Amino acid sequence: MRRAINVWANLDWITVFLYLLLIFMGWLNIYAAVYSEQHNSIFDFDMRYGKQIIWIVAAILIAAIIIFIDTRFYSFFAYAIYAIAVLILLAVIFLGKEVKGARSWFELMGFHLQPTEFAKVATCLAVAKYLSSYSVKIEKFKTLVIVGIIIFIPMFFIALQPDFGSLIIFVALVFVLYREGFPGWFIFFGFLLVSLFVLALLVGKMPILLILIIIALTSLALTTKRYKESIQMALSFIGFYLLAIGFGHLFHIAISHYSALLISAGITSIGFIILSVVKKMSGLMWIVIFLWVAVSFTYSVNYVFNRFLAPHQQHRVNILLGIESDPGGAGYNINQSKIAIGSGGFIGKGYLQGTQTKFNFVPEQSTDFIFCTVGEEWGFLGSFIVLSLFTILLLRLIFLAERQRSSFSRIYGYGLVSIMFFHVAINIGMTIGLLPVIGIPLPFFSYGGSALWAFTMLLFIFLRFDASRLELF
Repeated sequence: MRRAINVWANLDWITVFLYLLLIFMGWLNIYAAVYSEQHNSIFDFDMRYGKQIIWIVAAILIAAIIIFIDTRFYSFFAYAIYAIAVLILLAVIFLGKEVKGARSWFELMGFHLQPTEFAKVATCLAVAKYLSSYSVKIEKFKTLVIVGIIIFIPMFFIALQPDFGSLIIFVALVFVLYREGFPGWFIFFGFLLVSLFVLALLVGKMPILLILIIIALTSLALTTKRYKESIQMALSFIGFYLLAIGFGHLFHIAISHYSALLISAGITSIGFIILSVVKKMSGLMWIVIFLWVAVSFTYSVNYVFNRFLAPHQQHRVNILLGIESDPGGAGYNINQSKIAIGSGGFIGKGYLQGTQTKFNFVPEQSTDFIFCTVGEEWGFLGSFIVLSLFTILLLRLIFLAERQRSSFSRIYGYGLVSIMFFHVAINIGMTIGLLPVIGIPLPFFSYGGSALWAFTMLLFIFLRFDASRLELF
């Protein structure tokens, strides 16, 4: 049974205030980033800060419309919205405008819209709809597969554009699974894959394979406490490795050390499987699966790196990892960004007094590198305030998510938190040189309408859910 409530009275105005404060601060920083004495009016619509006013006003109107829509609309049409978003992602590959090597934008009457940003909203709704279904159990493997497919489909079309930066953001939704009860090892496994990706670029395949085999043998000993069998497996691995090398020398067959390691690992894995059957230790099967998933992933790193990353993105990753040094080329953005932020000192140079941003030393200073303006003109103190506001907003959203009575609302709320956290962490991480430059906007700060509108939709759909949480009794 539903009862009528005053949505506006129940709206979380603390979150609304934080939203308005952040977009206002973002607008001021966009003005500072592209400030020109010839166009010094903050309402000059020929400049980016003037155009941003249009985006902001439209975003507030979108927020108001969302508040008026009944919450059942989002649940009932979640899959339909998701399907439309996927079709638009497919359409932009063929009909979109190419910008910096990626066909990710539609151009409409002089404005550019990026469907990828709105696909995040649709995917959050679809994931929440599926996981909140009555018959779905989070601990079942089937659930993981279906959720993985829901998340993977938009990622696949985004990869075809290609837009590697936006693709990464969808990975954030795995944290929703963790909140809903999926085992923590899943998150650890994802972190391990990222570590393997980096190590494969730094040290190559053979040392990593050797490390993985050692981890598997160590896991056998620690998880089963059967140290005798573990030592036997280790000795078997060494023996088969030496036999493979010796066989190659004896018959003049070119067997590399890496191939010999693979052969030895394969035979040792068979031993793991036999031991798991004989000793009835099902955990050993997971060790074997982990070993070969990790090996296959490592083997595919070079293909993924060369296939899905644009050349300039490859250079940026290599520079970040220390593989290449190009301060005047691919590393220019990061170097100038760090110079701008570092030059701000503790309290900054003052509003509109930034020299690095004002004289265009920092590329994309009003979009992906907007945080440079904060660091240079507002200094450490201003940067700390901005980060604190984002932290407060994220914590507030987690609090709101936990008080939801509907699992659909709670899951959607955590999807919002995960995506926003990834955006903030990656954007600021790349501006200070901790992460490669992959083109991720800072929510509510970066210039542009697509990201602002999408985050407004993400946020206010959830606030609408929260305002209506007491409708059911």
